[in-house]
Amino acid sequence: MSASKGKVVAASIGDCVHVAGVTRFLNIAEDQGFETYFTGPATDLETFMDAIVARQPDVIGISYRLTPENARILFAELGHMLEAAGLLGKARILCGGTPPVIDVAREFDYIDAAFSGDESPSAIQAALRGETLQAADESSFPQTAVERIRWKAPYPILRHHFGIPAQTIAPTVEGIARIAEAGALDVISLGADQDAQENFFRPAQQDLRSTGAGGVPFRTEDDLIELYEASRRGNYPLLRSYSGTSDHLRYAEMLVRTIHNAWCATSLFWFNAMDGRGPSPLAQSIREHQMLMQWHGERSIPVEGNETYHWGMRDAPDVVACAAGYLYAYNAKRFGVRDYILTYMFQSPPHLSNTMDLARCLAILELSDSFADDEFRIWRQVRTGLLSHPVNMVRARAHLAQSTMLQMAAQPHIIHIVGHTEAHHAADADEVIEAALMVQDVVETALRGNPDMTVDPAVQARKLQLIEETHLLIDAIRRLGAGSPDPLSDPAVLAQAVAVGLMDAPQLVNNAYARGQVRTRSVDGAIRAIDAAGNALDEAQRQQMALAVTD
Repeated sequence: MSASKGKVVAASIGDCVHVAGVTRFLNIAEDQGFETYFTGPATDLETFMDAIVARQPDVIGISYRLTPENARILFAELGHMLEAAGLLGKARILCGGTPPVIDVAREFDYIDAAFSGDESPSAIQAALRGETLQAADESSFPQTAVERIRWKAPYPILRHHFGIPAQTIAPTVEGIARIAEAGALDVISLGADQDAQENFFRPAQQDLRSTGAGGVPFRTEDDLIELYEASRRGNYPLLRSYSGTSDHLRYAEMLVRTIHNAWCATSLFWFNAMDGRGPSPLAQSIREHQMLMQWHGERSIPVEGNETYHWGMRDAPDVVACAAGYLYAYNAKRFGVRDYILTYMFQSPPHLSNTMDLARCLAILELSDSFADDEFRIWRQVRTGLLSHPVNMVRARAHLAQSTMLQMAAQPHIIHIVGHTEAHHAADADEVIEAALMVQDVVETALRGNPDMTVDPAVQARKLQLIEETHLLIDAIRRLGAGSPDPLSDPAVLAQAVAVGLMDAPQLVNNAYARGQVRTRSVDGAIRAIDAAGNALDEAQRQQMALAVTD
C-alpha cells in the first residue's frame, strides 16, 4: 500500500446539512492518496476546531451551501479561531459552496481556494497538492498517455477533437489555450484539414480553396510548435493529431518531434483510395499502416486502432466490425505495438439498440483481450457515434449524456468526447469545455455505482453469438490465404477478403476495391446481414452468399 500523501479534515459547517459536495471532494482526495476525515453535517465551529487540532491535517475542507450573509459570519469567526490556535499557514484551506457563497469565501485571504462545483477533478487535485492550474507547471501532470491514465484512475482521461476551420491556425491556438486553462481535457486531438493530412509535405498539391475545410490548416512545423506551446498551461493536456494519409513515417516523426504526439491513430483498411482519404491502393495502404504500427511500437508510443467503427459507420454487419477488431489487434501485436488503445464507437450505426451495441462492444473487447499479455497492453477508449448526434442542441446534449452513461459500462480508460455540436458544426473552445463538463458529471455519477449492464442476459447471449461468428469469419479469411505463411497480416490476403466480400459493408457499393453487395438491417436492435427478402442471415449463410457471387 502506498504511503499517504497527507490528511484532510472537512466539515459542513454551521447549520448547513448539505454533504454531497464535500463528500465528492473527499472521494477525490482519497483517490489521490489522502487520508480523510469528515466531521459530518451541521458541524459547529468548536467541534470542527477540535477535530482539526486533534488530527493536524494538511488540508482543511470547509463546506457551506446556505445564505451568503451567514457564510460571511462563519468564515470570519473560523478565521479568528484558526489564527488563535496558530494554525493559519500550517494547512491548505479549501472551501466549497454555491457560487454566491464562494464569492464571499474569496473575501477571506486565509482561504486558499474556493470551488462552486463546476471545477474539473484536475483543478481539485491541483488544490490538494497546494497548486492552482494557473500556477502548476508541466511536472505536475504526466506527459505520456499511459502515465496520465494511471495517474487519473479511477477517472478515465478525457479527450476531444479540436481544430477551428479557418484560414489560419490563430483561432485554434487561442482555443487550445482556453481549454488548457480550464483544465477540461487531458488530451486535445488536433482536428486537421485534409491538406494537412494528405499534402503536408507536398505544397504544390495543396488547394488554397480548401484551406481549413474540416479542421485547422497547419502547414509548417512552426505551426505545430505554436499549437503545442498553447497547451503549456492549465492542466498541461497532451496533444495528438490525425495521422497523415501519405508520407506516413515522415509525418509520424514530424508529429512526435513537434507536438510530442501522445499516440498514433491508424487503421488497416481505411484512409486510402478505398475511402478517398488517401492516395494509396488498399493492399499498399495496409502495409503502410503496419509499418506505422511498427515504427511507433519501436519507440514505445501507443497506437490507437480506429478500425471497427469505420466499418460500423458504413452499416457493416456486426460480425464484420468484430472481425475488424480482431484483425487489428492481431496486426498491432504482430508489428510490435506495446500499448494498444482499443477504440469502440457506440451508436455506429445509430440504429443499433443500446443492448446490442453493448454486446458488440463486449465481444470486440473479449476478442482483442485474447491477445493481451505483459508485452501487449490494451487500453479501452470509448466514444459517442459520429453520426448519432441529433441536430437539435437540446436533444444532442441529452444524447451525449446517455451515450456516456452506456459507455461507462465498458470501464474505459479514455473517453473520446464527441461533442454535442458534432451534427451542426465543429465545436469552439467554449463548446468543448461544456461537453467535457457534461461528460465529467456523468462519469462521476457512474463511478459512484451503476447497475451492471454487462450481465444482462440479452447482452451476454449476443456477445457470445458474435464471438462465435467472428471466429467463423476469421477462419474463412485464413482459408482464403491458405498459401500465405501469415494470412491475417498479409496485405494481399486482407485486401482480397474485401474484394470477395468477406469483409463488406453496404456503403462500399460501386467501390473499386470492395464488393458492396451485402445488405444489412437493424434486426432486434442488432446490425445483421439480410437476404433479398429481408430475412436475417447467420454468418455461414452470409459467407456462402458472398462467395457464391464471387465464384
